[in-house]
Amino acid sequence: MPRKRQRSTASKPETSSSSPPKTRKMMSTTTAPKQSRLNEKKAEEEQKTASTRNRLKEKKAEKEQSKADKRSCLKEKKAEEEQSTTATRGRLMEKEAEEEKSTAPNRSRLSEKKVKKEETEEVFLDAEEDDTNSIDEISTPEKAKEDDGTPARFVGNQVPDAEARKKWPHRYANKIKNKTPISKPSNSLDDSEEIIKARCHYKRAEVDGIIYNLYDDAHVQASDGEADYICRIIEMFESEDRTPHFTAQWYYRSTDTIIKDKYISDPKCVFFSEIRNDNPLDCLTRKLKIVRLALGVDSETRRAKTLNCDFYCDMLYLLPYSTFVKLPSENNTTAPESSSTISSDIDAAGVKFDCDEVCETSGRRKSEVALLDLYSGCGAMSTGLCLGANLSGLNLVTKWAVDLNKHACESLRLNHPETQVRNETAEDFLMLLKEWEKLCIRFSLVKNDDPEKQQTYSFDMDDEDDDDDDEDDDNNDVSDNDDDSEVFEVEKILEVCHGDPKEIGGQRDLYFKVSWKNYGPDYDTWEPISGLSNCREAIKKFVMHGYKSNILPLPGDVEVICGGPPCQGISGFNRFRNVKNPLEDPKNKQLVVFMDIVDFLKPKFVLMENVVDLLKFADGFLGRYAVGCLVSMKYQARLGMLAAGAYGLPQFRMRVFLWGACATEKLPQYPLPTHDVLVRGVVPLEFEGNTVAYEEGVKPQLERKLFLEDAISDLPAVANDEKRDEMPYGESPKTEFQRMIRLKKMGLELNDLLFDHRPLELNDDDYQRVCQIPKRKGANFRDLPGVRVRPDKKVEWDPEVPRQYLSSGKPLVPDYAMTFVNGSSSKPFARLWWDETVPTVVTRAEPHNQAIMHPEQDRVLTIRENARLQGFPDYYQLCGPIKERYIQVGNAVAVPVARALGYALGRAFQGFAGDDPVFSLPKKFPRITEDPSSSSEAQC
Repeated sequence: MPRKRQRSTASKPETSSSSPPKTRKMMSTTTAPKQSRLNEKKAEEEQKTASTRNRLKEKKAEKEQSKADKRSCLKEKKAEEEQSTTATRGRLMEKEAEEEKSTAPNRSRLSEKKVKKEETEEVFLDAEEDDTNSIDEISTPEKAKEDDGTPARFVGNQVPDAEARKKWPHRYANKIKNKTPISKPSNSLDDSEEIIKARCHYKRAEVDGIIYNLYDDAHVQASDGEADYICRIIEMFESEDRTPHFTAQWYYRSTDTIIKDKYISDPKCVFFSEIRNDNPLDCLTRKLKIVRLALGVDSETRRAKTLNCDFYCDMLYLLPYSTFVKLPSENNTTAPESSSTISSDIDAAGVKFDCDEVCETSGRRKSEVALLDLYSGCGAMSTGLCLGANLSGLNLVTKWAVDLNKHACESLRLNHPETQVRNETAEDFLMLLKEWEKLCIRFSLVKNDDPEKQQTYSFDMDDEDDDDDDEDDDNNDVSDNDDDSEVFEVEKILEVCHGDPKEIGGQRDLYFKVSWKNYGPDYDTWEPISGLSNCREAIKKFVMHGYKSNILPLPGDVEVICGGPPCQGISGFNRFRNVKNPLEDPKNKQLVVFMDIVDFLKPKFVLMENVVDLLKFADGFLGRYAVGCLVSMKYQARLGMLAAGAYGLPQFRMRVFLWGACATEKLPQYPLPTHDVLVRGVVPLEFEGNTVAYEEGVKPQLERKLFLEDAISDLPAVANDEKRDEMPYGESPKTEFQRMIRLKKMGLELNDLLFDHRPLELNDDDYQRVCQIPKRKGANFRDLPGVRVRPDKKVEWDPEVPRQYLSSGKPLVPDYAMTFVNGSSSKPFARLWWDETVPTVVTRAEPHNQAIMHPEQDRVLTIRENARLQGFPDYYQLCGPIKERYIQVGNAVAVPVARALGYALGRAFQGFAGDDPVFSLPKKFPRITEDPSSSSEAQC
């Protein structure tokens, strides 16, 4: 009797978190992860796999016993049927004797019929005992047949030896033992496996009665409790010990990627990968139909194409930098003999792409590339992006900017008069965009047949009620009551907004700013659209002018959206953080709003910036959600972390940057570091591989790290009570950094005046404390009388020194300094020093818990000194109260980082970007002379 075979369990495909990332080197001072950690993790994974396989064996043994019991019952049933058959034969013999007088031909026919019946019964019983004789050569893709004991085997002829050796040379290398660690194929990232030497190759196999062809998609047996893996069969071979194997190239579900379960996506959507593993042939459980679609096809086409399939795939998922990219139009893993279970619509004629359709909506193709800066602050991110893009040859211009801080908006307007700056919430801005589109449709400026966007307004209702419509429109009369004694005439519409501009707590609605006839600007008012029912012509004139001058973007008008949505709910200073679902915290909802604006405007490129806590807090919930949002909107995506100091600043300042690119564009790369830097802080282990850095072992020629002296040593001395917003430099630049940052906006000559070089004025008590801090490296409050440092580096009061007091009666050493971080911190009233770097420029200038004091002057760093540490050009002026200017600088994206990313964006926009996730900037960047298309790809 044939025995029931045990099915093997496949090697688990590598996911974003199944194994630690490769060690990579950011700069010479980076501490690399220990190899032992990798070995421990690998050992744990092997132990887990072994345990799983043992459980599987036990389960299979139980299954075999059950089959044996069934076969025993089958034998008993067979014996009963044989006994019944014998009785039947006896009756037939008696009947034959009675009919002995019949003719010989009749007897002959009866004998033949009896023999044929016996043969049929014997074949049927044999088939029940050994079902290997009933294998159907036709596969059953809908559902795998019950495991019938048939050993997994190859069918058909072998691949000719010469063809196999040419196609899979790594399987036939001479003098290689059965398993030898050698280099994997170039597109495989799983280097942990060993190459199995092949005896021969096949193109067809049979497992459990199902025929699998080379390049079929299939389910692969997973461990207990896990959903079966999904793969593409890219190789079938028999090893030297005659064991049948196949090579799986894996698909990922979204839960297997960086997204995990933080964004609910289409369960039918899977992502192809470059990860390959060899597995026993009997791991295959079911043939699948996976439809391949072009990224960005419209939803109607997607539904039609995926109606009768198991899964669909429109993106490739690559582990480095958690990258999602569109499938290549000619995938090199797709062989011409690919079977019919693969359906590819990547180049299908007549397929509409959402991105292309939207990008042509406005019908206006400009030489300028339009950028929208959300949560813009004073404009550092968009300024840097435009500077870098222009260095690459792309004329990127910030056309619109939005921020809630009015002082930041004033700074942006001052430095970018060409930009439409809106001081409002992002939610109101999004609602305004939707209403603006409806108005443009209403006045036939934009064609759109969507019934949801066909709006009826109060002035339309008046048109129906009044036959004398044109005359009323020309008058543009507005009355607050039925008495004609209070009638005002609208001279023109000045602005539009959504919200509550009157701040009366009323309903948020569409408002127009009205200039009244015969009244000056002081009498301009915000009026809801419902109150302008007689002003159709004035509104139409404003909308037409606004459409032509692009005061607001329509879908397709924006090529690039950048922004850093604030996520204050993940801040370590927030004691009530929602760990289970951070999106339920109102302080984190701006991430959702940012993605909603992207979804509405559908730009070609997206760049989102945020703090590293985005990946630290709640298992990186918000970071994973952000990636999931872009991918669900059919954007290519890539996640990386860049340190400001690695691009030529004397501060570390690590930040997260998420790229997005629509289907028709190249996904931008990350620029590799140009400078050495002192690494500070901790990166989450799981996201360590997302740090933009050189691979371990690569020795790049980096510029030396910069220190405080390189950035601010040329600035004139100022006092604690400095009041001037402008002053002369007094000295020439001393370093290359200083010379570059002092250039005028056009970059041809140096600035004459220095702006914003004034500090936050300390109160008398703090000023007296600062004056007693020694002017030497490492000095802080611990150097004041009465403070003693214990062997454990914590502070305590010196019992032998009486406590000293200031003229105000307050203590010289405040209690908060002694208790800060349980007495272990040396930051209160700490001086920076010339040969040091700053961890991160902050928004508050008080010296109570930050090292922010000037090395040799009794004051905190000035606004301009902080701005230089952030890479702001000296020509960039700031507006608002002193504290507000510090906040603008502290919240900004470091300009050199944004500039490097802008250069990467320009290369991608112009089609110069490579397929690698990172690239090397030109030498001496940003002082470059070489063509951006020639920038070298990274060794990574």
